[in-house]
Amino acid sequence: VIDHPKYQESKRIAIFLSMPDEVQTEDIIKDIFKQGKECFIPRYKPQSNHMDMLKLSSAEDISSLALTSWNILQPSDDDSAREEALAGGGLDLIFMPGLGFDKKGNRLGRGKGYYDTYLERCMKHPRGKPYTIALAFREQICESVPVTENDVPIDEILYEDC
Repeated sequence: VIDHPKYQESKRIAIFLSMPDEVQTEDIIKDIFKQGKECFIPRYKPQSNHMDMLKLSSAEDISSLALTSWNILQPSDDDSAREEALAGGGLDLIFMPGLGFDKKGNRLGRGKGYYDTYLERCMKHPRGKPYTIALAFREQICESVPVTENDVPIDEILYEDC
């Protein structure tokens, strides 16, 4: 990931804080700050498909985040001091989680459509849609995954030995 040309050229990067069953992102987040890039993480709104990408000030900032009922760390609802990526300069790159992927760029998420809805919002930003990279385990690559017309294909899937 760290040697990937899209990562190297990106300045504003959104990345998920990994759950135990996902590719671990902690080292990538540390590298984002080490290289002087800006790091944004998701804040999901329950009972909706709305998600914002809010800026982290440092890798250590993660320890100040609240744990949600889904066991995900994210900025609290009353945290209004953080920059939302689309309210500012947009994003260059989004690292995306998922349950399954196919080689056509289709992604099976957890069913709420958070990332698809966010990417639709990105397309309305002057900067346009950021490059999207899914981080996966080889076992998550399938022949095909179910998609709907609202699903936005991802640009690239990175997994071991891909």
